[in-house]
This record gives sequence, C-alpha cells and structure tokens, in this order.
Amino acid sequence: QVQLQASGPGLVKPSQTLSLTCIISGGSITANYYSWNWIRQPPGKALEWMGVIDYDGNTDYNPALKSRTSIARDTSKNQISLQLVSVAPEDTAVYYCARSSQVTYWSGTYYYERDEYDYWGQGTQVTVSS
Repeated sequence: QVQLQASGPGLVKPSQTLSLTCIISGGSITANYYSWNWIRQPPGKALEWMGVIDYDGNTDYNPALKSRTSIARDTSKNQISLQLVSVAPEDTAVYYCARSSQVTYWSGTYYYERDEYDYWGQGTQVTVSS
C-alpha cells in the first residue's frame, strides 16, 4: 500500500517562498513508470495541477505556474518537494501530492493515453497571509 504524506509550514507571508515535502512509503519514487504530482485546491475552487516529477527525475509544470514552481526529489529519502516562490494570498489552498501513471485506452477507433491518479496524500493546508 503506497502512502503519501505532505507537510509544510501552514502559514506563509506574501512574497515569501513556500516549501512543501511529500514523503512516500510503500513504493519507490524511482519505480517504473510512475510520476509524482503536486496538486492544489484553493477554497471553493477546483483542483489545479501544479507539476510533476517522474521516475527518471524529469519534471513538467503547469504553464500558469511554471515561472514560480520547482519540483525536486531526494531518492535517498524517497520524497519529493515543491517550492513556490513569491506567494500571494491567491496561493492559499490545500496542497496534495499524488501518484500517477499513464494508462492506455482504446476509443473504438484509436488508442489514447491518460494520466490516472491512484494514490493521494491527505493534503496540507497552506495559508498565505501577513
């Protein structure tokens, strides 16, 4: 059973850098072919995918957040991290880490791939306020 545990400061002041950690147990972050995501949900809004780091250490980011976001991993500790710089009150949200893999489907006429999320952390609340 894979478990993800996200943790962070809880309260961050505007213009500061938010740093979160997600510790993974029950599975290696280098295992083929899984990816490890950061996703957030502001109050009253939909989930927003922030970025991902895959089993090879390759990263990808939401274009809307790319200039402020950095995702890294520590394979010795089996954990991933998120840094979000220059935070503002709009960055207040519950932040989740989640595992995904690409699953191939048949539409009836063609194959297509879709990311499927199978394990989520419990989420950690981050409030940006002075």
